[in-house]
Amino acid sequence: MSLQNRVTPSGDIIATPHRGMFTGNRGIIHDPATKTLTRRWASRAWLTCVCEFRGRRRQVMGGRSWTELFFLDEATAFAAGHRPCFFCRRDDARRFRAAWEQGNGTSNLRADDIDIVLHRERLEGRRKRIHPLPLPLRELPDGAMVQAGADSFLIAKAKAWTWSPAGYSEAMEAIEGAMLLTPPSALRAFSAGYRPVLHRSAPLAPPP
Repeated sequence: MSLQNRVTPSGDIIATPHRGMFTGNRGIIHDPATKTLTRRWASRAWLTCVCEFRGRRRQVMGGRSWTELFFLDEATAFAAGHRPCFFCRRDDARRFRAAWEQGNGTSNLRADDIDIVLHRERLEGRRKRIHPLPLPLRELPDGAMVQAGADSFLIAKAKAWTWSPAGYSEAMEAIEGAMLLTPPSALRAFSAGYRPVLHRSAPLAPPP
């Protein structure tokens, strides 16, 4: 049986056999005895980490350590409200911070400064916060994600691609009433040059 540890673009945590490209965490949010979730987050530092780091091995939800969550790709993680880890993804995190500072007109930020903004942008009470589109869909930077109805979509090459736990497929119909899932401050970092890693099913992803 699949554990409930896969994060959707809307920030929900579901059970699916599709593992994804990245892991990450929101603190300790599970019961190790039952390997079930007890909350949605325990920290405002929502991280995106690599699945392999210096040969270390972890038993998923096996102890009172951070709860291993998984993401289809980095665009999904950003949409849910996560950002690169400064420990296992130091170079990516530094690039993201530089683009975030440029896009948001700030400087000399600590990771916690970014987390404070992201935490405000990703939540409305205890629910996922969504935002009005700042640009037409075709003008959003690659890696942005939006929601329309019950579906989530990646924007890449000025087209919409339907998200699923297994990957993306090109949207066959026009999207009406879309709202932005990616936190606006992260979106501005994309516009300033940061490129999130996309799943191989996305049009801009490098070959496997």
